[in-house]
Amino acid sequence: MLSVAVRTLRARWAAFAGSFVALALGVGLLTVMGQALAASADAPVRTPERFAAAPVVVRGQDSLRVTTPVGVRTAELAVPRAVPAATVAALRALGPVVQDRSFPVRAADGPAGLTGHPWSTARFAPYALTAGRAPRTADEVVTTGDWASVGDRLETGDGPVRVVGTVRARGGTGRAGDDAVRARGGTERAARSDVRARARDFENAVFYTDARAARLEPRSEQVVVAADAAAVRAAVGDSARVLTGDDRRFADADPDRDAEALTALNALFGTAGGVTAFVSVFVVASTFAFAVDRRRREFGLLRTAGATPGQIRRSVLAEALLVGTLASAAGCALGAYGAPWLAALVVDGGLAPAWYTIGGHLWPYHLAFWTGLSVAVCGALAASLRAGRVAPAQALREVSVDGRVLTGGRRWFGAALLLTACATLSYALLTDPGDLLHRKTYISRPLLVITAVALLSPALVRPLVPRLPGVIGLLVRENAVAGVRRTAAVAAPVLVTVALAGSLLGATATLTEARTVEVRQRTVADFVVTPGSGTALTADAVARLRKVPGALVSASAATAVYTLEDGVALVKSEARAVDPGPLGMPVRLPVTAGRLADLDDGSIVVTEEWSRHRVGQRVRVWLGDGTSRSLRIAAVLATGTGESGVWVSAAGAGGAAVDRVDVRVRAGADPEGVAAGLHAVGGARVLSRAQWVAAASPQTNRTTRLGVLLVLGIALVYTGISLANTLVMAAAERGRERAVLRLAGATGGQILRLTAAEALAVVGVGAVLGLLVTVVNLAGMWGALRLLSAPATLVVPWPALGVVTAACAVLAVGAAVVPVAVSAAVSAARRAACPG
Repeated sequence: MLSVAVRTLRARWAAFAGSFVALALGVGLLTVMGQALAASADAPVRTPERFAAAPVVVRGQDSLRVTTPVGVRTAELAVPRAVPAATVAALRALGPVVQDRSFPVRAADGPAGLTGHPWSTARFAPYALTAGRAPRTADEVVTTGDWASVGDRLETGDGPVRVVGTVRARGGTGRAGDDAVRARGGTERAARSDVRARARDFENAVFYTDARAARLEPRSEQVVVAADAAAVRAAVGDSARVLTGDDRRFADADPDRDAEALTALNALFGTAGGVTAFVSVFVVASTFAFAVDRRRREFGLLRTAGATPGQIRRSVLAEALLVGTLASAAGCALGAYGAPWLAALVVDGGLAPAWYTIGGHLWPYHLAFWTGLSVAVCGALAASLRAGRVAPAQALREVSVDGRVLTGGRRWFGAALLLTACATLSYALLTDPGDLLHRKTYISRPLLVITAVALLSPALVRPLVPRLPGVIGLLVRENAVAGVRRTAAVAAPVLVTVALAGSLLGATATLTEARTVEVRQRTVADFVVTPGSGTALTADAVARLRKVPGALVSASAATAVYTLEDGVALVKSEARAVDPGPLGMPVRLPVTAGRLADLDDGSIVVTEEWSRHRVGQRVRVWLGDGTSRSLRIAAVLATGTGESGVWVSAAGAGGAAVDRVDVRVRAGADPEGVAAGLHAVGGARVLSRAQWVAAASPQTNRTTRLGVLLVLGIALVYTGISLANTLVMAAAERGRERAVLRLAGATGGQILRLTAAEALAVVGVGAVLGLLVTVVNLAGMWGALRLLSAPATLVVPWPALGVVTAACAVLAVGAAVVPVAVSAAVSAARRAACPG
């Protein structure tokens, strides 16, 4: 069988070219995704940055620990605690103590993300002066980098200051980054990555005098102590954390940023890898099935010559094994080349840390190779079973018209998948509709419906192909209906691409629209004031806002509350602490029970997602700073898209600073005068209602956008491969049919137009089926939004569907017309060479 398979591949290499390219590309993508997942599995430990030269750092408690029947549960606090004053006093008895403070600085013409610190902490990085001197008065500062020079005057949100010194910026790679750079070797790409990594600073700092920094930020979450670590631990006890060695990195801003970035990459590459595997199996299986179906006469001749069904099946599987082996090897080589390119792409796009590299792992190659081989064999398995059932007389009697539209196995399997998709969707709507709004769900769920519709598509061809006018229109319909399996094979990749584009882009658009409408409905203020820089408004700014004539002000702060679900799971819920003041509740919320007016210092407003959500019930919660409280439920909100959150009074802020002030214009007051008064407050950003709705409306983040584009790009590439392969095979076997048309008087141009019209008609069938899948999936999300009492507007991405369908049409027409034109040109050349 192996020798027969080799000879078949040589003779029919064009029929297997599409399968080879599709499989090689799939294995290459799986190799790259596997390497990317391996590289993003664990973030290297970052070394200390701001406190690399500090002896001991004492940090206020920043995690919540709750004892449950199944062990201790921990969660990161939304508002880390300051180091207690008593602890600071005890540490001063052991040695010199330097209190650290961090606060946002907004400077005109300065870089984004400026952070202020006391000058006494600069030596712990260590920073060294490159010009000038240390600050001595409240209006003097030292800056990092070269964005400011000695003598410059800076206009900041806290008043003008003068630059009296500069220090060299410090890169953020650390030892972990150096190790990653060395692992890349001495290549040109590695050199560029090294330069990029070292050029990226971990902060843009502005250093004030210690006294001025203390006035700007009274709260100190960490201190540096020059004393023995054991003595410090004994003095601190459980009131704070003692950090030494590499643990000092936890005193830096966002020490887990690398791990968080890699988690997002894991989700991105995992999703893309899953879709790649699905589309690979889909395309390879349909290609093999179509190729086997077109070889019925060949198998009939083999059966007539004495071949058994088992030998026919083994020959088809042997062909798949050979194609799979060669394509998988080529794909692994392709993946090795593409992995560094992908790493550079995600780093340059800001989706991965500067030290991120791909390569050095062997298991992704093994996984991709054997997966590719398995895909080839499994994709050909069903086709081999069908080939083995071909009877000699039946195969020799058959003509070009397809007989049975659907085999029994395909009909039952397709129906089972469709019922499974409907059943799982119904179950999700009845039990957990919120799950349908998650990205992983609305990316993976369409695959089941796509497979079911693709399996059943031959039965849908006849009703979907329209009756077109003219002779060419008549031939288009009759050819499509007569070759229903060919039509379904060509329409299948179009179905996949259109369905994925419609489902993914439609889901994100529908969810974004729902959240935008929620923001619009919730906002009742005439103006919303947010920090001009940083994450919080100063107490002085809030006080000045309250004094603006004609303004009714309500200040609120972003915080969190923690609860134990079922007594064992510590769950964090985003919350907002509000001080209604004379304005009352600053937003309009979807209340299903209770009254928002009943919210006080001893109560809480929760959503229907909470296990306890009956008005009057008491719930035990931990505030953002870890303080334990027992609160009464004052009101219950509809779940919506999950943005309603939990609401507590200002007493439940847990130390969180005000980050938003809602302002209504008092009756009879001048709105322009109120706006002018608000704009006069320094360090604040004033937005009108329309501007706030636009700014607060959700936007698709870069990771999600890249993931969707990657998935659609993969689908479109596979569509092109599958269309080209199927149409080229179909063109080769329909040569006699075209010859008959020429004998009947058809011109070459008419045959080309007929070929193009057939391709467009089949693309139309695939696009309609893809639109059907899109509507089914979006209807599920629409139903989930309705059940969650969220604004539900089904958004179909018509422009994107039009572009994708047009791209498929161009690919299909090109793949169909070019072989026919080439064949006609060759025939004409032969006739010219042999006129007799």
